Amino acid sequence: MTAPDPEYVQWLVEQSMLHQARQRAKTYGGQARFWMHPYAETRPRRATAVASVWFTAYPSSVITGAGDSVLKTLGSPTLWHALSAIGVQAIHTGPTKASGGLKGYEATPTIDGNFDRISFDIDPQYGTEEEFIALSRMASAHNAVVVDDVIPAHTGKGADFRLAELAYEDYPGLYHMVEIKPEDWELLPEVPEGRDAVNLPPEVVDTLKEKCYIVGQLQRVIFFEPGVKETDWSATPVITGVDGKDRRWVYLHYFKEGQPALNWLDPSFAAQQMVIGDALHSLDVLGARGLRLDANGFLGVERRAHDKAWSEGHPLAIVGNQLIGGAVRKAGGFSFQELNLTVDDIAAMSKGGADLSYDFITRPAYHHALLTGDTEFLRLMLRIMHQYNIDPASLIHALQNHDELTLELVHFWTLHADTNFMYQGQTWRGSILREHIREVMYERLSGEHAPYNLRFVTNGVACTTASVIAAALGIRELDSMTDEDKARIQQLHLLLAMFNALQPGVFALSGWDLVGALPLPFALVEDRMRDGDTRWIERGGYDLADANTEATHSSDGLPRAVSLYGSLNEQLANPDSFANKLKRLLAVRQAYGIASSHQIAVPDVVSPGLLVMVHELPAGRGTQITALNFGATSIQETITLNNVTPGPVVDMINETVEGDLLENGELTLNLDGYEGQCLRIVSAMPNTAFE
Repeated sequence: MTAPDPEYVQWLVEQSMLHQARQRAKTYGGQARFWMHPYAETRPRRATAVASVWFTAYPSSVITGAGDSVLKTLGSPTLWHALSAIGVQAIHTGPTKASGGLKGYEATPTIDGNFDRISFDIDPQYGTEEEFIALSRMASAHNAVVVDDVIPAHTGKGADFRLAELAYEDYPGLYHMVEIKPEDWELLPEVPEGRDAVNLPPEVVDTLKEKCYIVGQLQRVIFFEPGVKETDWSATPVITGVDGKDRRWVYLHYFKEGQPALNWLDPSFAAQQMVIGDALHSLDVLGARGLRLDANGFLGVERRAHDKAWSEGHPLAIVGNQLIGGAVRKAGGFSFQELNLTVDDIAAMSKGGADLSYDFITRPAYHHALLTGDTEFLRLMLRIMHQYNIDPASLIHALQNHDELTLELVHFWTLHADTNFMYQGQTWRGSILREHIREVMYERLSGEHAPYNLRFVTNGVACTTASVIAAALGIRELDSMTDEDKARIQQLHLLLAMFNALQPGVFALSGWDLVGALPLPFALVEDRMRDGDTRWIERGGYDLADANTEATHSSDGLPRAVSLYGSLNEQLANPDSFANKLKRLLAVRQAYGIASSHQIAVPDVVSPGLLVMVHELPAGRGTQITALNFGATSIQETITLNNVTPGPVVDMINETVEGDLLENGELTLNLDGYEGQCLRIVSAMPNTAFE
């Protein structure tokens, strides 16, 4: 084999993200602006004050106007008029930068919804840099901000990875990749025709660990699929480097084969340069105000002699996130982490790292409450959150997102598998409780009971919010739903919105939530699911502002999802629509500062379906109570609120008096099935102690 063409190598260098980051870094030295903002500590309440209601877009699902790009559609005045009317204060665009890989000079498509970044440039399928900047300006004109993405744990197989394979300068230091000696190539499986890597079986990984090449198998295999991904390690074919030497590499990928993991403790510190350069590009060039740190818990991996490698909750991930979060705050922005790990890890990563965290703590728990009509597990998770001193105002409480409804329940799987928890009047080991909750949710969310939802490998269930609710209501055939069924889905959708919005922190909802999207029929996205990724059924196309009412597909080719509620334009003209009722809910939330309140109690209750959260409102506005009935039957129950001054109890949404808090602290709640209430005790005294 011959060494690569020098012109090709130079072209790769110019395309690489590390090169772009190094060039941009030259413009930052000596700038006073990097000393104008506090940066050492997270500032979650400041971030929430900037924007507490987020619309989370998914670029591949956006139906665009004829001839328009995704970014132009997301920046349209018509859409922003509707979003602003509802109360949206931020748009999280989702990843829009070029992703996928390179094969020679040719770009290859993304293999994970643009979470395999290969450039700082905007992906042409979504628009242009100028259109992203215009979106940022349009959001600003509506008193909102743009939240972009940084992916600290991995890249795609773009120029940076190809240069690493070629052993060019310090590029191999970007990745967890190891050169295998020629005498050991026989251990590695052959790379199939047409592929650029092959996944390693567990026994090969174990052998390579014994030979001191790699750290071995990880604590879990994300996206595990027999015959596709059985470990987190893959091997390249023979590649001739720039020095003329033939090599075979083995590289780590926490996620898919095309997402090689970055090495955050290589002497070159190349990964830090590239990732922080990407972050500053989004803030300073594109005009974003916030950044998601995706998969940011996977920055450290360490060998253990007699066990699987230490790859979750590693201190290096904490340090890496402090570097990124600090750099973003120094530049005047904020960040959030999408971190599905233990509550311990979420708490640790929040100290000096990202300002906000995605609420993976209560997300599966509130869905469990809906599916079972029992809130005990949800109350358990809320109390565990407080046990670890996690402020609900530091969390992003969300409805549907682009991922599956995760049922990994990592907290009960790794660190707390042998910890005892009280549930249903008895003691459960964490691992047993996890399996019980998972079995119940899998049975009610998928399979014969709800054939329109699909399991997603071992992680959870691919579904939309509407299809979760349909399963909870026992609706088996989505095609035969009546108007009454659709009205009930809307009612329960609003109940879930109330849980997420009527507590401190950020409330986030997707385009699929806003239109009431149903999952796509499997056959329509079968080609995208060949690698076992069933999430494509939940990512149907949506058209929020009637950009193209005749379109059957999004610009990325995703079929239009069936919409139960219609576009925002249609809904805002209908007083009884989901959007208008959400608008009223969010107006109350904003008027009373619920997003910046303090959660002071999650009381015990008798009725299985009842959840009560008590919050101290800011500026002496009293005590707010979120009371939700996750069951189908009516509830009348008296609860006791300690250290709260008696006074009239007002329904904040309907503006009616609902009785009084008695001298002994007793309050009687009356809720119909699947009803939620937002109550305020007008003369309550502040109380900051969580009970």
